[in-house]
Amino acid sequence: MSNSFVHRGGWWVIGQSLLLLAIAGLDLTGHAAVKSLPLFIGGLVLIAAAAICSVAGLLALGRNLTPFPKPSAKTELVQHGIYALIRHPLYTSVFCAAVGSSLLFQSWPASVASAVLGIFFDAKARHEEYWLRQQFPEYANYERRVRRFIPWVH
Repeated sequence: MSNSFVHRGGWWVIGQSLLLLAIAGLDLTGHAAVKSLPLFIGGLVLIAAAAICSVAGLLALGRNLTPFPKPSAKTELVQHGIYALIRHPLYTSVFCAAVGSSLLFQSWPASVASAVLGIFFDAKARHEEYWLRQQFPEYANYERRVRRFIPWVH
């Protein structure tokens, strides 16, 4: 692996990818035999919310989009659009999609893996925010104003 890959946080990307593959596999192999309609509907709602959050995040990021948590030297700090409500909408969207798919398939093993993904994203976001504070002096004010994953909550 190149030094740049590691330097930009590539191991975080690999870890995230492995967790998502595990969740997908557990969704397909560990689903419940008897389905609950409320859980199924809840899964659909979370997947729809994930799609909306994802599209809003991608549109706001534009050319700043990267798979790596460490920003490049050319990155601009985005504080508009959905980024005015939450600092990590793409992590939120992936987490909501993972939980939503776990509910859709009603896979309790995938639900547990989704909880691990949530903990993983919290750690990844903390590392990313460290790098963002180093690169953007105004990031500390942004952190005080805007929540990490859920508007006005967390």
